[in-house]
Amino acid sequence: METAPTQLEDIDPTVKCSACEAICCRLPVLLMPEDAIPARYVDHDAHGLEIVAKGDDGWCAALDRDTLRCSIYELRPTICRGFDMGGYDCREERAAWYGKAAPRIPIVVSGTPPKR
Repeated sequence: METAPTQLEDIDPTVKCSACEAICCRLPVLLMPEDAIPARYVDHDAHGLEIVAKGDDGWCAALDRDTLRCSIYELRPTICRGFDMGGYDCREERAAWYGKAAPRIPIVVSGTPPKR
């Protein structure tokens, strides 16, 4: 059985971290053996695996709250390095986040009942 060749991920060049609310910084990040982040940012999940700690607000503990930028960018975990700006995962997380933040409001055109 043949499989289709893997294609490079489609990156949207209009998506920039500088115009984002650090949405990816709310995702759980499992640390890999090669990751070497400062110990103050390491936590453990329910299974005892090392993860990046979260603040009381649910955001990554390494996120600078004033700039919404990673305070350990050069040391960021492998999983964070693989989360491409404007890539599929990035766009999916943004869509989910903004979908929750902006509920759909039915638009009623004069004389037309809303679709249900």
